[in-house]
Amino acid sequence: MVTETTTDEAMLTQLNQQYVNSFLNSNVDWYDAHLTDDFVCIESDGTMLDKASFLLDTAKGPGSVAAYRLLTVRLRILGDTAFIHAQGQATRTDGAQINSRYTDVWVRQRGEWKAASAQITRIGS
Repeated sequence: MVTETTTDEAMLTQLNQQYVNSFLNSNVDWYDAHLTDDFVCIESDGTMLDKASFLLDTAKGPGSVAAYRLLTVRLRILGDTAFIHAQGQATRTDGAQINSRYTDVWVRQRGEWKAASAQITRIGS
C-alpha cells in the first residue's frame, strides 16, 4: 500500500537530487520554480543569500565544482515541513575534493514541495 508519507519521501528524494543537478547545470528555471519566494541560503562561508541573489549565483555556474556526489541523505517529514540532512563530496576541476553537509528545509505549499531554506557546512574529509 502506498501512503502519503511514502509518496512524499519519494518526491522529496527526487527533488533533492534535482536540486543538486540544478546546481551543477546552472538551472535557474528549476530553482525559480522550486524555491519559496522568501527562500534563504546560508553558504559555507556564512554568506546569506535571498532567492534573487541565489538565482544570480546559480546563473554564474558551479565555479570550480566539476562534480558532486551525495554520500548520505536523511529525510524527516513533520506534517507539511520536511528536513533533508545530507553529506556530499564535491570534486573540483583541479581534482581536489571538498566534503560538506547541508540541511534543506522544504515546505508544502498548495500541494507542492518547495525549498524554503538551505544551509551548507564544509567539513573535513
